Amino acid sequence: MAVCYTGSFALLSLALRGIDLSIAYAVWSGAGTAIVAAIGILWFGEPAGAWNLLSLALIVLGVAGLYLSGRAA
Repeated sequence: MAVCYTGSFALLSLALRGIDLSIAYAVWSGAGTAIVAAIGILWFGEPAGAWNLLSLALIVLGVAGLYLSGRAA
């Protein structure tokens, strides 16, 4: 787990060379939340109700929107 966190922070610092901190952190935290939730649904059998899936989709759309708005600016 420590290796994954270290790698994650290293990749975040590389991303900061090309995009703003606010966009990079939003993408990093939003994507991490969505990935963990998806792992919980797929591997651990957590319920995948309509609200859960809608919420995951909104996270992904929000992260994509922030990323695209940062590139446009």
